[in-house]
Amino acid sequence: MTDEILSKSAKAIALEDKYGAHNYHPLPVVLKKGKGVYVWDVDGKTYFDFLSAYSAVNQGHSHPRIIKALVDQAEELTLTSRAFYNDVLGEYEKYITSYFGFDKVLPMNTGVEAVETALKLCRKWAYEKKGIPVNQAKIIMVESNFHGRTLGVISGSTDPDSRTGFGPYLPGLEIIPYNDLAALKKALEDKNVAGFLVEPIQGEAGVVVPDENYLAACKDLCQEHHVLFIADEVQTGLARTGRLLAVCGNCKCSGFCENKYEARPDILILGKALSGGVYPVSAVLANDEIMLCIKPGEHGSTYGGNPLASRVAIEALKVLKEERLDDNARFLGKYLRQELRKIDSKLIKLVRGKGLLNAIVINDTPESSTAWNICLKLRDNGLLAKPTHGNIIRLAPPLVITKQQLDECIEIIRKSFAEFEA
Repeated sequence: MTDEILSKSAKAIALEDKYGAHNYHPLPVVLKKGKGVYVWDVDGKTYFDFLSAYSAVNQGHSHPRIIKALVDQAEELTLTSRAFYNDVLGEYEKYITSYFGFDKVLPMNTGVEAVETALKLCRKWAYEKKGIPVNQAKIIMVESNFHGRTLGVISGSTDPDSRTGFGPYLPGLEIIPYNDLAALKKALEDKNVAGFLVEPIQGEAGVVVPDENYLAACKDLCQEHHVLFIADEVQTGLARTGRLLAVCGNCKCSGFCENKYEARPDILILGKALSGGVYPVSAVLANDEIMLCIKPGEHGSTYGGNPLASRVAIEALKVLKEERLDDNARFLGKYLRQELRKIDSKLIKLVRGKGLLNAIVINDTPESSTAWNICLKLRDNGLLAKPTHGNIIRLAPPLVITKQQLDECIEIIRKSFAEFEA
Protein backbone atom coordinates (compact mmCIF):
# COMPACT_ATOMS: atom_id res chain seq x y z
CA MET A 1 0.00 0.00 0.00
CA THR A 2 1.19 3.52 -0.77
CA ASP A 3 1.87 6.17 1.88
CA GLU A 4 -1.23 8.04 0.69
CA ILE A 5 -3.46 5.01 1.22
CA LEU A 6 -1.83 4.20 4.52
CA SER A 7 -2.60 7.72 5.63
CA LYS A 8 -6.29 7.24 4.77
CA SER A 9 -6.51 4.22 7.03
CA ALA A 10 -4.35 5.77 9.70
CA LYS A 11 -6.41 8.95 9.68
CA ALA A 12 -9.71 7.08 10.07
CA ILE A 13 -8.32 4.95 12.89
CA ALA A 14 -6.80 8.00 14.62
CA LEU A 15 -10.11 9.88 14.49
CA GLU A 16 -11.93 7.01 16.17
CA ASP A 17 -9.20 6.66 18.75
CA LYS A 18 -9.19 10.36 19.59
CA TYR A 19 -12.91 11.14 19.62
CA GLY A 20 -14.59 7.82 20.30
CA ALA A 21 -14.92 5.81 23.49
CA HIS A 22 -12.39 2.98 23.72
CA ASN A 23 -14.92 0.21 24.21
CA TYR A 24 -13.94 -1.80 21.11
CA HIS A 25 -10.71 -3.26 19.77
CA PRO A 26 -11.29 -3.55 15.99
CA LEU A 27 -9.12 -5.43 13.56
CA PRO A 28 -7.01 -2.77 11.78
CA VAL A 29 -8.85 -2.46 8.48
CA VAL A 30 -10.96 0.54 7.44
CA LEU A 31 -13.99 -0.42 5.38
CA LYS A 32 -15.76 1.82 2.92
CA LYS A 33 -18.18 -0.33 0.90
CA GLY A 34 -20.02 -3.65 1.06
CA LYS A 35 -21.96 -5.74 -1.44
CA GLY A 36 -23.12 -9.31 -0.99
CA VAL A 37 -20.31 -11.32 0.61
CA TYR A 38 -17.68 -8.67 -0.14
CA VAL A 39 -16.42 -5.54 1.60
CA TRP A 40 -13.87 -3.01 0.33
CA ASP A 41 -11.38 -0.92 2.31
CA VAL A 42 -10.34 2.68 1.66
CA ASP A 43 -7.63 1.35 -0.66
CA GLY A 44 -10.22 -0.42 -2.78
CA LYS A 45 -8.94 -3.84 -1.71
CA THR A 46 -11.65 -6.51 -1.69
CA TYR A 47 -12.27 -8.90 1.20
CA PHE A 48 -14.64 -11.74 1.94
CA ASP A 49 -16.64 -10.81 5.05
CA PHE A 50 -16.55 -13.78 7.42
CA LEU A 51 -18.11 -12.00 10.40
CA SER A 52 -21.27 -10.57 8.77
CA ALA A 53 -21.52 -7.89 11.48
CA TYR A 54 -22.04 -10.67 14.03
CA SER A 55 -24.70 -12.26 11.76
CA ALA A 56 -26.62 -9.03 11.09
CA VAL A 57 -26.03 -9.21 7.34
CA ASN A 58 -27.26 -12.75 6.69
CA GLN A 59 -28.88 -11.49 3.49
CA GLY A 60 -25.57 -10.00 2.33
CA HIS A 61 -24.35 -6.41 2.37
CA SER A 62 -26.70 -3.88 0.76
CA HIS A 63 -29.18 -6.41 -0.55
CA PRO A 64 -30.94 -4.51 -3.37
CA ARG A 65 -34.47 -5.45 -2.29
CA ILE A 66 -33.88 -4.41 1.29
CA ILE A 67 -32.17 -1.17 0.26
CA LYS A 68 -35.09 -0.35 -2.04
CA ALA A 69 -37.56 -0.95 0.79
CA LEU A 70 -35.48 1.32 3.03
CA VAL A 71 -35.23 4.14 0.49
CA ASP A 72 -38.86 3.97 -0.64
CA GLN A 73 -40.17 4.11 2.94
CA ALA A 74 -37.65 6.78 3.98
CA GLU A 75 -39.05 9.05 1.29
CA GLU A 76 -42.57 8.53 2.65
CA LEU A 77 -42.44 8.41 6.48
CA THR A 78 -39.72 7.33 8.91
CA LEU A 79 -40.93 7.94 12.47
CA THR A 80 -44.13 8.80 14.29
CA SER A 81 -43.33 7.42 17.75
CA ARG A 82 -45.99 5.17 19.23
CA ALA A 83 -48.08 8.20 20.23
CA PHE A 84 -49.86 7.68 16.88
CA TYR A 85 -50.63 4.75 14.63
CA ASN A 86 -48.78 4.38 11.34
CA ASP A 87 -49.79 2.52 8.21
CA VAL A 88 -46.92 -0.01 8.17
CA LEU A 89 -46.60 -1.34 11.73
CA GLY A 90 -49.80 -3.41 11.70
CA GLU A 91 -48.81 -4.97 8.39
CA TYR A 92 -45.41 -5.86 9.84
CA GLU A 93 -46.90 -7.25 13.04
CA LYS A 94 -49.27 -9.47 11.08
CA TYR A 95 -46.46 -10.65 8.81
CA ILE A 96 -43.88 -11.49 11.50
CA THR A 97 -46.33 -13.21 13.88
CA SER A 98 -47.62 -15.38 11.05
CA TYR A 99 -44.05 -16.04 9.88
CA PHE A 100 -42.97 -17.44 13.26
CA GLY A 101 -46.31 -18.72 14.57
CA PHE A 102 -46.99 -16.43 17.54
CA ASP A 103 -49.98 -14.30 18.55
CA LYS A 104 -48.17 -11.05 19.24
CA VAL A 105 -44.93 -9.13 18.68
CA LEU A 106 -43.40 -6.31 20.70
CA PRO A 107 -41.11 -4.36 18.35
CA MET A 108 -37.82 -2.91 19.62
CA ASN A 109 -34.56 -1.73 18.05
CA THR A 110 -31.42 -3.49 19.27
CA GLY A 111 -30.86 -7.06 20.35
CA VAL A 112 -30.13 -6.22 23.97
CA GLU A 113 -33.28 -4.07 24.16
CA ALA A 114 -35.24 -7.10 23.07
CA VAL A 115 -33.56 -9.24 25.73
CA GLU A 116 -34.37 -6.67 28.43
CA THR A 117 -37.95 -6.61 27.13
CA ALA A 118 -38.17 -10.39 27.43
CA LEU A 119 -36.87 -10.26 31.01
CA LYS A 120 -39.51 -7.66 31.95
CA LEU A 121 -42.24 -9.61 30.19
CA CYS A 122 -41.24 -12.81 31.99
CA ARG A 123 -41.33 -11.09 35.38
CA LYS A 124 -44.73 -9.50 34.68
CA TRP A 125 -46.12 -12.89 33.66
CA ALA A 126 -44.66 -14.44 36.81
CA TYR A 127 -46.64 -12.09 39.04
CA GLU A 128 -49.85 -11.88 37.03
CA LYS A 129 -50.17 -15.46 35.79
CA LYS A 130 -47.96 -17.82 37.77
CA GLY A 131 -48.65 -16.15 41.11
CA ILE A 132 -45.09 -15.74 42.29
CA PRO A 133 -44.93 -13.34 45.26
CA VAL A 134 -44.09 -9.76 44.32
CA ASN A 135 -40.35 -9.11 43.80
CA GLN A 136 -39.49 -12.80 44.25
CA ALA A 137 -39.38 -13.93 40.60
CA LYS A 138 -36.19 -15.58 39.39
CA ILE A 139 -34.88 -16.10 35.88
CA ILE A 140 -32.29 -18.78 35.16
CA MET A 141 -29.40 -18.00 32.80
CA VAL A 142 -26.33 -20.03 31.84
CA GLU A 143 -22.58 -19.68 32.15
CA SER A 144 -20.67 -18.05 29.27
CA ASN A 145 -23.84 -16.48 27.92
CA PHE A 146 -23.85 -13.30 25.87
CA HIS A 147 -27.08 -11.31 25.64
CA GLY A 148 -25.58 -7.82 25.38
CA ARG A 149 -23.99 -5.37 27.78
CA THR A 150 -26.74 -3.41 29.51
CA LEU A 151 -26.74 -3.42 33.29
CA GLY A 152 -29.64 -5.83 33.55
CA VAL A 153 -28.13 -8.35 31.16
CA ILE A 154 -24.60 -8.29 32.57
CA SER A 155 -26.11 -9.04 35.97
CA GLY A 156 -26.55 -12.56 34.63
CA SER A 157 -23.19 -12.74 32.87
CA THR A 158 -20.06 -14.68 33.83
CA ASP A 159 -17.81 -12.70 31.48
CA PRO A 160 -15.46 -10.59 33.62
CA ASP A 161 -14.90 -8.04 30.83
CA SER A 162 -18.62 -7.33 30.58
CA ARG A 163 -19.33 -7.50 34.30
CA THR A 164 -16.40 -6.25 36.38
CA GLY A 165 -16.69 -2.74 37.75
CA PHE A 166 -20.40 -2.23 37.04
CA GLY A 167 -22.06 -3.45 40.26
CA PRO A 168 -24.35 -3.58 42.11
CA TYR A 169 -26.21 -5.97 39.87
CA LEU A 170 -29.84 -6.73 39.15
CA PRO A 171 -31.14 -9.39 41.58
CA GLY A 172 -33.22 -12.38 40.63
CA LEU A 173 -30.91 -13.85 37.97
CA GLU A 174 -29.43 -17.27 38.71
CA ILE A 175 -26.67 -18.88 36.66
CA ILE A 176 -26.23 -22.57 35.92
CA PRO A 177 -23.84 -24.44 33.58
CA TYR A 178 -24.74 -24.52 29.88
CA ASN A 179 -25.70 -27.83 28.28
CA ASP A 180 -26.38 -29.35 31.71
CA LEU A 181 -29.89 -30.76 32.04
CA ALA A 182 -29.31 -31.97 35.60
CA ALA A 183 -28.42 -28.45 36.68
CA LEU A 184 -31.54 -27.03 35.05
CA LYS A 185 -33.75 -29.69 36.59
CA LYS A 186 -32.40 -28.88 40.05
CA ALA A 187 -32.78 -25.12 39.54
CA LEU A 188 -36.40 -25.57 38.47
CA GLU A 189 -37.26 -27.07 41.85
CA ASP A 190 -37.46 -23.48 43.12
CA LYS A 191 -41.14 -22.47 42.81
CA ASN A 192 -40.16 -18.84 42.27
CA VAL A 193 -38.42 -19.52 38.97
CA ALA A 194 -40.32 -17.78 36.19
CA GLY A 195 -38.13 -18.25 33.14
CA PHE A 196 -35.09 -19.86 31.55
CA LEU A 197 -33.15 -17.62 29.14
CA VAL A 198 -30.72 -19.33 26.78
CA GLU A 199 -28.91 -18.93 23.47
CA PRO A 200 -29.58 -22.10 21.47
CA ILE A 201 -25.93 -21.94 20.37
CA GLN A 202 -23.50 -19.74 22.26
CA GLY A 203 -22.04 -17.48 19.58
CA GLU A 204 -19.87 -15.02 21.48
CA ALA A 205 -18.56 -17.83 23.70
CA GLY A 206 -17.00 -19.38 20.60
CA VAL A 207 -19.86 -21.11 18.74
CA VAL A 208 -20.57 -23.67 21.45
CA VAL A 209 -23.14 -26.16 20.16
CA PRO A 210 -25.06 -28.08 22.85
CA ASP A 211 -25.94 -31.77 22.82
CA GLU A 212 -28.48 -32.83 20.22
CA ASN A 213 -31.38 -33.22 22.66
CA TYR A 214 -30.51 -30.34 25.00
CA LEU A 215 -32.93 -27.65 23.80
CA ALA A 216 -35.92 -29.96 23.44
CA ALA A 217 -35.26 -31.38 26.90
CA CYS A 218 -34.95 -27.86 28.33
CA LYS A 219 -38.31 -26.97 26.85
CA ASP A 220 -39.90 -30.10 28.32
CA LEU A 221 -38.49 -29.35 31.78
CA CYS A 222 -39.70 -25.76 31.63
CA GLN A 223 -43.16 -26.85 30.56
CA GLU A 224 -43.29 -29.41 33.36
CA HIS A 225 -42.48 -26.72 35.95
CA HIS A 226 -44.65 -23.96 34.45
CA VAL A 227 -41.58 -21.88 33.57
CA LEU A 228 -41.16 -19.81 30.41
CA PHE A 229 -38.59 -21.08 27.89
CA ILE A 230 -36.97 -17.93 26.45
CA ALA A 231 -34.80 -18.30 23.35
CA ASP A 232 -32.34 -15.55 22.46
CA GLU A 233 -32.01 -16.02 18.70
CA VAL A 234 -30.53 -12.58 18.01
CA GLN A 235 -27.37 -14.13 16.55
CA THR A 236 -28.40 -17.73 15.85
CA GLY A 237 -31.78 -17.04 14.27
CA LEU A 238 -32.96 -16.09 10.78
CA ALA A 239 -31.38 -18.98 8.85
CA ARG A 240 -27.85 -18.59 10.25
CA THR A 241 -27.63 -22.17 11.58
CA GLY A 242 -29.26 -23.83 8.57
CA ARG A 243 -32.83 -23.62 9.83
CA LEU A 244 -35.03 -20.56 10.24
CA LEU A 245 -34.24 -20.70 13.97
CA ALA A 246 -31.71 -22.72 15.94
CA VAL A 247 -34.58 -24.01 18.13
CA CYS A 248 -36.00 -25.65 15.01
CA GLY A 249 -33.33 -28.32 15.49
CA ASN A 250 -33.52 -31.02 12.86
CA CYS A 251 -37.10 -30.19 11.94
CA LYS A 252 -39.15 -32.11 9.39
CA CYS A 253 -40.59 -29.15 7.50
CA SER A 254 -41.18 -30.10 3.88
CA GLY A 255 -40.54 -26.59 2.57
CA PHE A 256 -39.65 -23.31 4.21
CA CYS A 257 -40.23 -23.19 7.96
CA GLU A 258 -43.64 -24.52 9.03
CA ASN A 259 -43.02 -23.60 12.70
CA LYS A 260 -42.42 -27.22 13.71
CA TYR A 261 -39.91 -26.25 16.35
CA GLU A 262 -38.14 -29.05 18.21
CA ALA A 263 -38.03 -26.67 21.19
CA ARG A 264 -40.76 -24.08 20.74
CA PRO A 265 -39.95 -21.01 22.87
CA ASP A 266 -42.57 -19.31 24.99
CA ILE A 267 -40.74 -16.05 24.27
CA LEU A 268 -38.65 -15.63 21.11
CA ILE A 269 -36.06 -12.85 20.82
CA LEU A 270 -34.89 -11.69 17.38
CA GLY A 271 -32.62 -8.93 16.08
CA LYS A 272 -29.56 -8.37 13.86
CA ALA A 273 -30.55 -9.90 10.49
CA LEU A 274 -34.18 -8.92 11.06
CA SER A 275 -33.23 -5.84 9.04
CA GLY A 276 -30.55 -7.39 6.83
CA GLY A 277 -28.04 -5.10 8.53
CA VAL A 278 -29.40 -1.79 7.23
CA TYR A 279 -31.29 -0.53 10.30
CA PRO A 280 -31.61 -1.45 14.01
CA VAL A 281 -34.64 -3.74 14.30
CA SER A 282 -35.40 -6.29 17.01
CA ALA A 283 -38.50 -8.10 18.18
CA VAL A 284 -39.96 -10.12 21.03
CA LEU A 285 -42.64 -12.65 20.11
CA ALA A 286 -45.02 -14.50 22.44
CA ASN A 287 -48.61 -15.66 22.66
CA ASP A 288 -51.41 -13.62 24.20
CA GLU A 289 -51.28 -15.18 27.67
CA ILE A 290 -47.75 -13.82 28.05
CA MET A 291 -47.64 -10.72 25.86
CA LEU A 292 -50.86 -9.15 27.12
CA CYS A 293 -49.40 -8.97 30.62
CA ILE A 294 -47.71 -5.76 29.41
CA LYS A 295 -50.12 -2.80 29.50
CA PRO A 296 -49.86 0.75 28.08
CA GLY A 297 -47.19 2.78 29.84
CA GLU A 298 -45.33 -0.24 31.23
CA HIS A 299 -42.84 -0.66 28.39
CA GLY A 300 -42.03 1.06 25.12
CA SER A 301 -39.61 2.71 22.76
CA THR A 302 -39.77 5.89 20.69
CA TYR A 303 -38.26 4.13 17.68
CA GLY A 304 -39.61 0.62 18.23
CA GLY A 305 -42.15 -0.24 15.53
CA ASN A 306 -41.42 2.81 13.39
CA PRO A 307 -42.58 2.57 9.76
CA LEU A 308 -39.05 2.53 8.34
CA ALA A 309 -38.00 -0.40 10.54
CA SER A 310 -41.26 -2.21 9.85
CA ARG A 311 -40.95 -1.96 6.07
CA VAL A 312 -37.29 -3.03 6.13
CA ALA A 313 -38.01 -6.03 8.38
CA ILE A 314 -40.81 -7.29 6.14
CA GLU A 315 -38.51 -7.25 3.13
CA ALA A 316 -35.59 -8.79 5.04
CA LEU A 317 -37.81 -11.71 6.11
CA LYS A 318 -39.13 -12.15 2.57
CA VAL A 319 -35.57 -12.35 1.24
CA LEU A 320 -34.69 -15.10 3.74
CA LYS A 321 -37.69 -17.12 2.66
CA GLU A 322 -37.70 -16.54 -1.09
CA GLU A 323 -33.96 -17.05 -1.52
CA ARG A 324 -34.03 -20.13 0.77
CA LEU A 325 -31.03 -18.94 2.72
CA ASP A 326 -31.68 -21.59 5.36
CA ASP A 327 -30.94 -24.34 2.82
CA ASN A 328 -27.81 -22.57 1.61
CA ALA A 329 -26.52 -22.18 5.17
CA ARG A 330 -27.23 -25.81 6.01
CA PHE A 331 -25.57 -27.33 2.95
CA LEU A 332 -22.59 -24.99 2.69
CA GLY A 333 -22.03 -25.02 6.44
CA LYS A 334 -21.62 -28.77 6.42
CA TYR A 335 -19.24 -28.48 3.47
CA LEU A 336 -17.21 -25.74 5.15
CA ARG A 337 -16.68 -27.76 8.34
CA GLN A 338 -15.74 -30.82 6.28
CA GLU A 339 -13.09 -28.89 4.35
CA LEU A 340 -11.72 -27.02 7.38
CA ARG A 341 -11.18 -30.34 9.16
CA LYS A 342 -8.96 -31.44 6.25
CA ILE A 343 -6.47 -28.61 6.85
CA ASP A 344 -3.26 -30.05 8.21
CA SER A 345 -2.22 -27.57 10.87
CA LYS A 346 -1.02 -28.08 14.41
CA LEU A 347 -2.68 -24.76 15.22
CA ILE A 348 -6.19 -26.09 14.62
CA LYS A 349 -7.46 -27.79 17.73
CA LEU A 350 -11.12 -28.09 16.80
CA VAL A 351 -13.64 -27.06 14.16
CA ARG A 352 -17.26 -26.75 15.29
CA GLY A 353 -20.51 -25.11 14.38
CA LYS A 354 -23.88 -25.45 12.71
CA GLY A 355 -25.01 -24.04 9.41
CA LEU A 356 -22.84 -21.04 8.55
CA LEU A 357 -22.10 -20.22 12.19
CA ASN A 358 -18.72 -21.88 12.73
CA ALA A 359 -15.48 -21.54 14.64
CA ILE A 360 -11.90 -22.74 14.63
CA VAL A 361 -10.49 -23.28 18.11
CA ILE A 362 -6.80 -22.40 17.99
CA ASN A 363 -4.35 -24.67 19.77
CA ASP A 364 -3.12 -22.01 22.16
CA THR A 365 -4.27 -20.34 25.37
CA PRO A 366 -7.08 -17.74 25.45
CA GLU A 367 -4.48 -15.23 26.68
CA SER A 368 -2.28 -15.70 23.62
CA SER A 369 -2.27 -13.45 20.56
CA THR A 370 -2.13 -16.37 18.12
CA ALA A 371 -5.75 -16.17 16.93
CA TRP A 372 -5.48 -12.39 16.51
CA ASN A 373 -2.32 -12.73 14.45
CA ILE A 374 -3.91 -15.43 12.28
CA CYS A 375 -6.80 -13.04 11.65
CA LEU A 376 -4.27 -10.43 10.52
CA LYS A 377 -2.85 -12.99 8.09
CA LEU A 378 -6.37 -13.80 6.85
CA ARG A 379 -6.94 -10.07 6.35
CA ASP A 380 -3.75 -9.77 4.32
CA ASN A 381 -4.97 -12.62 2.13
CA GLY A 382 -8.42 -11.13 1.60
CA LEU A 383 -10.71 -12.54 4.30
CA LEU A 384 -11.99 -10.76 7.41
CA ALA A 385 -12.67 -12.67 10.62
CA LYS A 386 -12.18 -11.85 14.29
CA PRO A 387 -11.24 -13.80 17.41
CA THR A 388 -13.61 -14.31 20.30
CA HIS A 389 -12.53 -15.38 23.78
CA GLY A 390 -8.88 -15.08 22.78
CA ASN A 391 -8.18 -18.32 20.97
CA ILE A 392 -11.34 -18.91 18.90
CA ILE A 393 -11.90 -17.58 15.37
CA ARG A 394 -15.56 -17.25 14.43
CA LEU A 395 -16.39 -17.87 10.75
CA ALA A 396 -19.81 -16.59 9.69
CA PRO A 397 -20.12 -15.33 6.09
CA PRO A 398 -23.32 -13.84 4.66
CA LEU A 399 -25.76 -16.62 3.81
CA VAL A 400 -25.87 -15.57 0.16
CA ILE A 401 -22.37 -16.98 -0.36
CA THR A 402 -22.03 -19.45 -3.25
CA LYS A 403 -20.06 -22.69 -3.26
CA GLN A 404 -17.54 -21.18 -5.67
CA GLN A 405 -17.01 -18.22 -3.36
CA LEU A 406 -16.78 -20.54 -0.35
CA ASP A 407 -14.12 -22.61 -2.10
CA GLU A 408 -12.09 -19.40 -2.60
CA CYS A 409 -12.45 -18.66 1.12
CA ILE A 410 -11.40 -22.15 2.15
CA GLU A 411 -8.28 -21.78 0.02
CA ILE A 412 -7.53 -18.41 1.70
CA ILE A 413 -7.90 -20.01 5.14
CA ARG A 414 -5.70 -22.96 4.14
CA LYS A 415 -3.05 -20.64 2.69
CA SER A 416 -3.11 -18.33 5.72
CA PHE A 417 -2.51 -21.13 8.19
CA ALA A 418 0.31 -22.51 6.05
CA GLU A 419 1.97 -19.09 5.78
CA PHE A 420 1.54 -18.41 9.47
CA GLU A 421 3.27 -21.66 10.38
CA ALA A 422 6.05 -21.29 7.77
